[in-house]
Amino acid sequence: MEFNKCGYKNFLFGLLNLVISAVLLFMIFPTAGAYDPLDPNGNITMKWDVVSWTPDGYVAAVTMSNFQMYRNIMTPGWTLSWTWAKKEVIWSMVGAQATEQGDCSKFKGNVPHCCKKTPTIVDLLPGVPYNQQFSNCCKAGIMSSWGQDPSASVSGFQISVGVAGTSNKTVKLPKDFNLLGPGTGYTCGPAKIVPSTVFLTPDRRRKTQALMTWNVTCTYSQFLVSKNPSCCVSFSSFYNDSITSCPSCACGCRNKANCVMANSKLLDKVGVNTPRKDGAPLLQCTHHMCPIRVHWHVKINYKDYWRVKIAITNFNYRLNYTQWTLVAQHPSLNNVTQVFSFDYKPLVPYESINDTGMFYGMKFYNDLLMEAGPYGNVQSEVLLQKDKNTFTLKQGWAFPRKIYFNGEECKMPPPDAYPHLPNSAYRNPILSSTMVGTLLLMILYIW
Repeated sequence: MEFNKCGYKNFLFGLLNLVISAVLLFMIFPTAGAYDPLDPNGNITMKWDVVSWTPDGYVAAVTMSNFQMYRNIMTPGWTLSWTWAKKEVIWSMVGAQATEQGDCSKFKGNVPHCCKKTPTIVDLLPGVPYNQQFSNCCKAGIMSSWGQDPSASVSGFQISVGVAGTSNKTVKLPKDFNLLGPGTGYTCGPAKIVPSTVFLTPDRRRKTQALMTWNVTCTYSQFLVSKNPSCCVSFSSFYNDSITSCPSCACGCRNKANCVMANSKLLDKVGVNTPRKDGAPLLQCTHHMCPIRVHWHVKINYKDYWRVKIAITNFNYRLNYTQWTLVAQHPSLNNVTQVFSFDYKPLVPYESINDTGMFYGMKFYNDLLMEAGPYGNVQSEVLLQKDKNTFTLKQGWAFPRKIYFNGEECKMPPPDAYPHLPNSAYRNPILSSTMVGTLLLMILYIW
């Protein structure tokens, strides 16, 4: 058989194109798999513990734990839904409630709390009567991130399920879980049976065990929320008078016709600042059209230290950010000496690398980032010790590699727009090397 070189070459080129296409798709949609490189193990886990059997079903304690290091669930809180495997109903709930009762006309006497095939559950508001409360409930669905406040990162409720199985072998697990926190972005896996949870009595002298336990894990993907970022970053420095602003239309300009000027009389009308159910923002008109701008300013260069000023500005007139978080990635964050006006916690997603840190507001001081206006900003300064082997002001090294606000990655300026040192030798090294090469060619030609 004669070997066809042309056919073989075509096959190799076709295979190469296929590999390149796959790599490009992975680069374009890096978050489609709900993987966050700065928080690789972050997720929200729901644990169902069957604590007792009833004549037609069971009573379960549901615990939701936010294991994300810097992504919290802010107002108006979480919303949870699922689809029953059979014809189950919810007889009663403590610590949460279904938003709709559904058609319960077939029941005589006692009427269930909810008869819908796909119930939608929300947390209760603070201050409900004591007999309606359950452990870690009644916070309007607000959950802190695990890295910020582990004690406030848990939510729970109790549910009594009827027309269901009454043993481990007859219970069918709910399916198609959906979590809104408060918007889209979370993808939930199937319920999986796990070893039963063990509880300690209040005196911690006796252990009890759940009759049956299953877990549901939900992960977050920014790509599912929007193709555009929700925040942007700008830069400035003491050694350059110019300011590198956020890129134009960094968060998309589709809402530019609906933005409001800072001096508009519309802002004086009653109800303009009221949040909407669909979460639609009312933005101040800017060239970047982002709800949040983070500004990083290289302020002072000492002998052994350097200082950075960080400012966060809210351009949304309809939203106050409660328990906000700011995550920065920079190689010098392993030498943080002091942080003013913010709380700070290092994040170590990979144990051998300490280049990521989380900033968040101090309790009752600046943990609430107000809506757009004169009070719509918070700021702090960070003092960092120099590592003489790595520290430099050249080529934008002093600026962060990534910035996240409330768990959303912000749009960064292009590297060639960063503030540069006054010494023109570092202004455009590519251009300089090109000019040198051209001169050498001219000399050789003349010679």
